[in-house]
Amino acid sequence: MTGLYIHIPFCKSKCKYCDFVSFPEYEREDIYFVALISEIRRYAPLMKDRRFGTVFIGGGTPTSLKSGRIKALMDEVRKCFDIDENAEITCEANPESATEEKLMELIEAGINRLSIGMQSASDSILKTIGRIHTRADFIKSVENARTVGFKNINADIMHGLPTQTQKDYVSALELAAELDLPHISSYSLILEEGTPLWESVSNGAMELPDADETADMEDAGFIFLNEKGYTRYEISNFSKPGFECRHNINYWDNGEYLGVGLNSHSALSLKGDWTRFRNTDNLSEYISELGEGKLPVRDTRRIEPDEEMFETIMLGLRKCSGISRAEFQKRFGADMAVLYAPAIAELELDGMIEVTEDSIYLNNRGLDFQNEALLKFMEQ
Repeated sequence: MTGLYIHIPFCKSKCKYCDFVSFPEYEREDIYFVALISEIRRYAPLMKDRRFGTVFIGGGTPTSLKSGRIKALMDEVRKCFDIDENAEITCEANPESATEEKLMELIEAGINRLSIGMQSASDSILKTIGRIHTRADFIKSVENARTVGFKNINADIMHGLPTQTQKDYVSALELAAELDLPHISSYSLILEEGTPLWESVSNGAMELPDADETADMEDAGFIFLNEKGYTRYEISNFSKPGFECRHNINYWDNGEYLGVGLNSHSALSLKGDWTRFRNTDNLSEYISELGEGKLPVRDTRRIEPDEEMFETIMLGLRKCSGISRAEFQKRFGADMAVLYAPAIAELELDGMIEVTEDSIYLNNRGLDFQNEALLKFMEQ
């Protein structure tokens, strides 16, 4: 099945580490939605032969929008696209805007998975990185979600943050576990050039934990999650059985997905060619081009088979289950173990990869050094 991503670029306040296309320009919310609905309608005839198994509304902060907005959006999505009756439909939320009223609207819109941006359980760290919620707000948002009926809830948590200690990081995981959340995404901070946090670190005003401290945080956190019954199924994602994120698994399987909204990305098989494209990241261009009846697409590129194979390996080896040899054979007409025998042999000698009759996957050491492992495939 195909995945659908919908980008909502509005946030009440931009975090100091964030380089996503998002901003607090709510005065253009109405006109943005006119453009977004127009884009969805334009894709309807092009997607008529596809069934969507997942929908992901991300941002930005979708729960900060006007009341009724998400419900109207999902009504339009169902009119224009064939959404599977058992589809996983996710909406991102931040604690300060995840009110009981707003979350009830999501339930009424048919959304069945909620992803809450927790990031840390320390109020001082949250303030340092520019978050506008507190630990108490996060707890309240989970209570609200459970009250209205959400069972599939994810928390995003970060490590490697300024002033953060190993105890701070594990404390955030402990809170998520105490709340019995079925899914936890645990990411290491990536310091992006041009963000306020990058500026502060660059000029010495703020210091991050070093690489060894961050690695120790990660090790301690992952041990804790394993002890609490969370299974690591991807480099940064953990879940209780049956709560793996199907939308993201489709990405890691290098599956088809359509992105709508500002700066959204797509990967589709078009007339037999694997094709990637993205939308403009300029809000004025996005609105004006759709107003003129044009799709605001940029950088359309046909992906050659060799590159498609490497993409499949690069993404698939993020999963702890790795790559299905049968699925790879079906897609590319070749056995991955034979096609990439030299790279795999080197990685076996380095103790980083496992090969079975069914799959090829990186072990824990390989996942820790995934970039180095991928270089072996790239060099071949």
